[in-house]
Amino acid sequence: MIDTMHSLRRSPPPSARPDGAASLRRLVFLRWIAVGLQIAALILAETVLGIRLHWLPMLLVLFLLVLFNLLTVWRARRGGTTGDTELLMQACVDVAALTVLMYVAGGVTNPLISLYLPIIAVAATTLPPRFVAVVVVLSIAAYSLVTVAYLPFQLEDAHDAVHLHLTGMWLTFAFSAVIISWFVVRMMALIRARDAQLAAAREAALRNERVVALGNLAAGAAHELGTPLGTIALLTGELLNRDNIDPEVRDDLKLLREQIAQCKGIITGLSARAGGSRAEGGHAVAIDDWLRAVIDRWRQMRPMIAPNIDIRGSQAPRIMAEATLEQALANLFNNAADASPAAVDIDAVWDAESLSLRVSDRGPGIPPELSAQFGRTPVTTSTNGAGIGVMLAYAAIESVGGRIEFRPRAEGGTVAQVDLPLSAIRVD
Repeated sequence: MIDTMHSLRRSPPPSARPDGAASLRRLVFLRWIAVGLQIAALILAETVLGIRLHWLPMLLVLFLLVLFNLLTVWRARRGGTTGDTELLMQACVDVAALTVLMYVAGGVTNPLISLYLPIIAVAATTLPPRFVAVVVVLSIAAYSLVTVAYLPFQLEDAHDAVHLHLTGMWLTFAFSAVIISWFVVRMMALIRARDAQLAAAREAALRNERVVALGNLAAGAAHELGTPLGTIALLTGELLNRDNIDPEVRDDLKLLREQIAQCKGIITGLSARAGGSRAEGGHAVAIDDWLRAVIDRWRQMRPMIAPNIDIRGSQAPRIMAEATLEQALANLFNNAADASPAAVDIDAVWDAESLSLRVSDRGPGIPPELSAQFGRTPVTTSTNGAGIGVMLAYAAIESVGGRIEFRPRAEGGTVAQVDLPLSAIRVD
């Protein structure tokens, strides 16, 4: 309930856009280009083409447009949400400024009048349909207005009017084509990036649902396995109390009792950790001590495995020892041990910011079609496994901003590379 209230406080108002700030910056950039080109067109028309213009109102409009753009830049730097209404206002300002310029510069006879089209195109890729309709209606009304009401051009040579008009139409087309194509390409790139993010979020949600379901199954299994393990422990103890047991068998029974104790400890931990938060289920410890403890507990469960261990680092920051991370590393160790029991290498190196852990085996390797599914669905290369260990490892490590990568080992086998930023679990 508290998390829901916090998310409601953080959520933007209904009219806010997640990409509103980016759209506002693009509009500012396009307006700077438009103002620069309009100033260049004014100078060119007066000095080269011999067109006498009404400079005072045109310069006043351009000055106000520059001032408005500066205010928009200041508004964008202040941060905050940008809604559709604000973006609509930006488009309306551009339409109004262009209308005034067309009124004092020949109206419908000015070839630059087609610059209404880039404004409509930008609005169509930025605003919702109802606001696009507003921009379209406003642009049509403005175009219609300057068709009947405008201040005509004053040309020194009227014979060049047609040539100048055609040249202006070409320039307008070229400018419109560049602006529209650039803006649409940028918007499509943003759409593709957002689709990729949504796909990744959906994949993470599905994986989390599977992990929650597995957690519920683990809690139920922990409850139901207690009774048969207790029976096995009782029978093992009775066998050890007999005097006529062969010494080798007695050693095996002691090992069996130790493994039963490990199983009962794991089940007890599952029951205690079910539903627990990270703060409740972990404790602060130096990272080197934590790694050695995780490896030692794993070696107690796999006493027949003798891994090559290399643990080193410049310093030993204190971290919150999470049970889920411990289980994730144990799963990776088990996978390597299953692939090549006689050759498992565990290399860990850290600094104050990150931990890099590499688990290597000399097994047959992972088929490419299976490695592509790691972290998404339960996948196994063994006939004795359910394939959930890697998926749980992905979920635990990615939940704190880490990353797992499986790649072929140069000498044969597989390397599981874990890169874990310590910012999420470091204790200051």
